Amino acid sequence: MTAYIALLRAVNVGGTGKLPMSELKAMCEAEGFEGVKTYIASGNVVFTSPLKEKAVKAALEARLADYAGKPVGVMVRTAAEMAAVLAAHPFPDAPGNRVVAIFLDEAPPKDTLAAVRHQANEEIRLGKREIYVRYDDGMASSKLVIPAAKSGTARNINTVAKLADMAAAL
Repeated sequence: MTAYIALLRAVNVGGTGKLPMSELKAMCEAEGFEGVKTYIASGNVVFTSPLKEKAVKAALEARLADYAGKPVGVMVRTAAEMAAVLAAHPFPDAPGNRVVAIFLDEAPPKDTLAAVRHQANEEIRLGKREIYVRYDDGMASSKLVIPAAKSGTARNINTVAKLADMAAAL
């Protein structure tokens, strides 16, 4: 059994994509996932499964599409991968709520940094399948546009740390 973290895109953010976490938990259990636990109401769930990552992703995306009536993006990481994302984050001195990891299905494209628009004092670094961003003044006032991040989903480093801990405990 592998411990996984699934991160749903655009769930319960800004009044869109309403999904009670109890419903997400029930969906995961119906897929046969075990030890299912959700974290905050923004679409974070940890569990174990004998399935490979792509099968976990496909199963969750199919179930969520049935529920929502439209595609819902899901990024999946193993517990070890999430711990590595946390360990690799390039801004360890910044407050965890001012740094995000944007999770992608694939490695960021080679032109990711060149395509960035409206960058002010934000710092951007690329990871294996993540884009890290440090927001000195917070995300709310930022005008930063990262085209490569459009299909991904972001979590702040505090959330990444909590999810890594939860998955490690499974």
